[in-house]
Amino acid sequence: MLRHLRDAQPWDKLTAVVKVRAERRIGSETTVEDRYFLSSLPGNAQSTLAAVRSHWGVENGLHWVLDIAFREDDCRVRKDHGDQNFAILRHIAINLLRQEKTLRIGIKAKRLRAGWDEQYLLRVLSGLFS
Repeated sequence: MLRHLRDAQPWDKLTAVVKVRAERRIGSETTVEDRYFLSSLPGNAQSTLAAVRSHWGVENGLHWVLDIAFREDDCRVRKDHGDQNFAILRHIAINLLRQEKTLRIGIKAKRLRAGWDEQYLLRVLSGLFS
């Protein structure tokens, strides 16, 4: 499919370039956005759309947790690479909090608990070494 590209070898499993037109309605306002994806799935529109929706479901879930549990949108770190470094630290924290299974509470509550309870914090951090 992409033989005309220089260094096409990494793309040898590419079967489709997918265009998804996303329409979003909020109140009376409608926005339309075209999104493009590279796919190695068979050329079946239903399975490709399911994969795209699944991807965005994961993305939206992660961003929701980052915004609610970590208030990422309120963070004003902008200098040098500080924003990227904090984003990495937040992702590490989310993964550690998700791995910790002794409390059956949400990520935000676990984060707050780790801030209040040093023993719980150590239990969460022990996930780094297990």
